[in-house]
Amino acid sequence: MKILGMDLGSRRVKICYMEEGKVKKQNKYSTIEFYRDYCKNLDGVLHVDFDKIGFQKGDINVATGYGRNNMSFHGFKVINELKAHAYGAIFSSNLKDFVLLDLGGQDVKIMKIERGIIVDLELNEKCAASCGRYLENMANVLEVSLDELSEHFENPVKLNSTCAIFSETELIGEISRGRTLEELCSGINYSLFLRLKPMLNKFKDKTLLVSGGVAKNKAIISFLEKEYEKVIPLEASDYIGAIGSCFYGKLKA
Repeated sequence: MKILGMDLGSRRVKICYMEEGKVKKQNKYSTIEFYRDYCKNLDGVLHVDFDKIGFQKGDINVATGYGRNNMSFHGFKVINELKAHAYGAIFSSNLKDFVLLDLGGQDVKIMKIERGIIVDLELNEKCAASCGRYLENMANVLEVSLDELSEHFENPVKLNSTCAIFSETELIGEISRGRTLEELCSGINYSLFLRLKPMLNKFKDKTLLVSGGVAKNKAIISFLEKEYEKVIPLEASDYIGAIGSCFYGKLKA
């Protein structure tokens, strides 16, 4: 059975190809590039050019993510992204009881999974201050890469603003006071963690799985490890929604 899963994010489209229950290929594209170069609109329905994009069409094709609400894709079963991410975490971890923290570029999803079922959730889709975009903006201010930013978690500068825009001004003020680059990077990471903590407080559990691009941030993982007995950054964390779409297709098949 060949299954293709597609996660239509606000900034990236992630595609995963699964065959006989195993992930064989995955890739991601900027959202603009994907719609412009790899899709054709025929009477209001988008047709994906599988040959051009370098993927085989699956026996089953499943789509999730923001774009599923705005676009109609030919030949795709559509599922909501909470379900897709839950299935992706279950497939990737082989666990059925955990809390999932999905830290994306523009939203945060926290789900409690028991026996493979979502029993509680918390969402933040309205503010960039607790999302990956905040880290990107602040890294740009410091003129460092996200990889370098993620390395630092000791002696954090205290950043009081809860707004991503105002935090930039506050950070520039700290730069002018001569704080070290390491302290500034630590402060950025710690301020993101502090924004996540109130959301996580209602989801106490032994095991926390982390997905999304921010799962690669070593400092955030370090802070989370003080709150949970076990913290597991999922492999292919960017692709959990696409992987979950595939796994959902496999189960329904």
